[in-house]
Amino acid sequence: MKLFLIAGARPNFMKIAPIIRAIKKHNNHNKNFPIQCKLVHTGQHYDHEMSSTFFNDLSIPEPDIHLNVGSGTHAEQTGKVMIGLEKILLKEKSNLVMVVGDVNSTLAGALTAAKLHIPVAHVEAGLRSYDRRMPEEINRLLTDSISDYLFTPTEEANKNLIKEGIPPEKIHFVGDIMIDNLFFNLKKADKSKIVEKLRLNSSYTLLTLHRPSNVDEKKKLKNIFQALNKISQKIPIVFPAHPRTKKRIEEFGLKNYLDRRIKLIEPLGFLDFLKLMKGAQFVITDSGGIQEETTVLQIPCLTLRDTTERPITITNGTNTLCGNDPKKIIKEVEKILKGKKKKIKSLEFWDGKTAERIIKILVTKPNLNKGGNGKWKKKSGN
Repeated sequence: MKLFLIAGARPNFMKIAPIIRAIKKHNNHNKNFPIQCKLVHTGQHYDHEMSSTFFNDLSIPEPDIHLNVGSGTHAEQTGKVMIGLEKILLKEKSNLVMVVGDVNSTLAGALTAAKLHIPVAHVEAGLRSYDRRMPEEINRLLTDSISDYLFTPTEEANKNLIKEGIPPEKIHFVGDIMIDNLFFNLKKADKSKIVEKLRLNSSYTLLTLHRPSNVDEKKKLKNIFQALNKISQKIPIVFPAHPRTKKRIEEFGLKNYLDRRIKLIEPLGFLDFLKLMKGAQFVITDSGGIQEETTVLQIPCLTLRDTTERPITITNGTNTLCGNDPKKIIKEVEKILKGKKKKIKSLEFWDGKTAERIIKILVTKPNLNKGGNGKWKKKSGN
């Protein structure tokens, strides 16, 4: 099998790492029928701490191909990835293109492969927020509609796909790939010195904030900061600022508006971030993956969104939706500080073996394992 694995943004890196490990494990035990994998880094995230550092933290090998698309509008990023990737796929024959998550690189990779009649596998398929104002929702819907292998994290994701008319034989319930990465790195994260470096005690909260719906309007961002300032009077807040958010803070002149007990820092590598998350009293976020990770770690999570594509983190996990209403945010924080925390329920296949299940399914597919045009070279050009 010749597989192209597409990644371009921070969440992608955390999802491809378990896949790469599972491929290596398969190849060690099946030397006569190996999976040849090439990693394509689209460069959708280009900040050092948001991209390159992750390859070291997650033990991901250097990409075989860099597309270096950089920043831009949704259309610009998607188009640049498609143009660059099409040239690669036409040059180097592949049995399968695998995409993960829901960023612009995900959709671009799936579209490019589908138009070249190369089978597409989507890891983390079937998630739905039913909020089409979110660009990620559009990416999810379109990617799933053209994928040949849809690997889902929950039974609810299966139902979403069935309702949309996806043939059941294309759908495979394998569990949550993010949890593979979490379990694999817990002990490594314990060695991080970030807590000492930031001079934190045992009581703090961790904040992430990057969604356009929260940070691109001054009034909304200021309202969120208003709530955070009040919360920081009761518990310190560590805030690794996403480049997008940092830019908006500067544009809106809000840096001095933040309380001094809100520790605004640069983006962190994965292991440092995981160490902070493990030790936090609770997490405030608008991220998707963090909702899952906090659930497994049994840490309360307050999500600054009105919808989530991961409802199982609410029904079975530690997550609570707060929107960006300051009163709602403060009210939920007060509950947590009083000891009112949600307890997690059963989460099937959130066991750290999702990637292994994916590879076991793919190697049983005859059309993906029929040889091809010899072995790939070790490295390809840019």
